[in-house]
Amino acid sequence: MITIFIKGRAPRAPGAGGRSVLRDVAFLRLWCGATASGLATWALPFVLGLAVLERVLTAADLGLLLAARTAGFLAAVPVGGVLADRYARRAVVLWSGLAAAAAAPLLAAGLGRSPALAAAAAAVTGAGQGACRPAFQALTAEVVDEGRRQQANAATTLAVRVTTLAGPGLAVLLAAVLHVRGLLLGLGALWLVAALLPGSGAGGRPRTAATGRVSFAGEFAEGVREARRHPWFVAGLGALAAVIFTGYSATGVALPLVSRDRYGSEAVLAAALSAYTAGALAGAVAVARWRPRAPGWTALAALAGYGAAPLSLVFPVHPAVVIAAYAVAGLGIELFNVPWFTAVQREVAPERLARVSSLDFLVSYGLAPVGLALIAPAVGAFGTGPVLAGCALVCFLAPATAALTPSARDFSGRRARVRRGVDQA
Repeated sequence: MITIFIKGRAPRAPGAGGRSVLRDVAFLRLWCGATASGLATWALPFVLGLAVLERVLTAADLGLLLAARTAGFLAAVPVGGVLADRYARRAVVLWSGLAAAAAAPLLAAGLGRSPALAAAAAAVTGAGQGACRPAFQALTAEVVDEGRRQQANAATTLAVRVTTLAGPGLAVLLAAVLHVRGLLLGLGALWLVAALLPGSGAGGRPRTAATGRVSFAGEFAEGVREARRHPWFVAGLGALAAVIFTGYSATGVALPLVSRDRYGSEAVLAAALSAYTAGALAGAVAVARWRPRAPGWTALAALAGYGAAPLSLVFPVHPAVVIAAYAVAGLGIELFNVPWFTAVQREVAPERLARVSSLDFLVSYGLAPVGLALIAPAVGAFGTGPVLAGCALVCFLAPATAALTPSARDFSGRRARVRRGVDQA
């Protein structure tokens, strides 16, 4: 599906093929900070799940805390985008990380004792997580030159996948010697690393000259208008949202059920999730230096590969087919993510980059819980097979539709602008 678009290599961007980005001290500091924030973000639900196993929390308490964290995250993402374009991105990373770090001991203190305190601390933690995401994304564009950004984004996503793969075992080992409250304090320490370690990029000054005369909503609206200036971005974000809303949600709900009811074991669930992570790791490694001629089409074709996951659950196939399908889905999501992030950093006006990135995160992350909430009633009403088949069809068709947008070929409007210039000449 992917290789049909590749007939050679695109010309190297300035800086491509030079010194590895991993030898750049400024990027290494940023990478370590982003990795620490990613590990802390991912680990919190797992640690709270351990609290349920230890009977410190009830299942209802867990749902309340996760909902509070998600609400804080979604509320803070657009705020972080505006602030990261208004002020120095490094400052936004610092204060959002410090907020999440300060909330960790409060969450530990309220766990099992004060639901109100724990929920408020979880909301602040989520706000810190949400505010730092667009700032990190924009700071990467400041720290790394254009020719090495794809490599930088691949290194970042590779770190996220490694922590996802190794994190559960590490958390279980630490839980053997630490109480859940100690693990939460450890997450606070990770947020301190995320806040303090990254350095400043090239732009340490405020970016919006007239921030005093423009409302917060007006500044965010400027980011929305900037996003709409790039048809490939609107189309790609729509495709990503459709895949997350259907494919991600359906597999999250259906895979445990299919593993238990059809195969009589949780082994298929564990193997499929491990295969997904392994595929994502392979994708991050491959895309670090891969430069196809049509990067946008290639990325969208890879995103369509996510449809293999729900499709594999429709029919009573051998477990190996399900595991392979999840590996394809993991591979495809990273072959999409890295060129997507790189294109956003390249194409979007620097002074609006954080706001456009926040819109990206807001739509993609915001639809995930909505899809999870709606997919279970849909399965109950229509059955698992029809819902999974419909979700697979959406996963295939949404990226294909996005690819019809002229600027989607390269995730860039430059080719169209050049053509217009030639026609006018």
